[in-house]
Amino acid sequence: QVQLVESGGGLVQAGESLRLSCAASGRFWSINSMAWYRQAPGKQRELVARISSGGSTYYADSMKGRVDISRDNAKNTVYLQMTSLKPEDTAVYYCNADIRLDRLPNEYRYWGQGTQVTVSS
Repeated sequence: QVQLVESGGGLVQAGESLRLSCAASGRFWSINSMAWYRQAPGKQRELVARISSGGSTYYADSMKGRVDISRDNAKNTVYLQMTSLKPEDTAVYYCNADIRLDRLPNEYRYWGQGTQVTVSS
């Protein structure tokens, strides 16, 4: 059973920073890409950033320039460093990972349960 567990969310004031973590656990062969999404109340879930197994990154326009995604492959963990946070960044932040369970090439996408980030003005 593969699990992704996020941590690091909380309540911050506008302009402050926050670092989210997401750790994968369980039995699996390898992790390919990992990503962070967010979902604000009444809105669709949207991509924030993605990172490949080799470290290549992609940032969506929504938070580009204010976030940095990184990963520690030895710890099966992905991070999201967020700076200059704004009230409109308030959302539940989710991580996902594309995982190979065994030596077969099939990948499966797993999601974490989400962590709340609230930015006050």
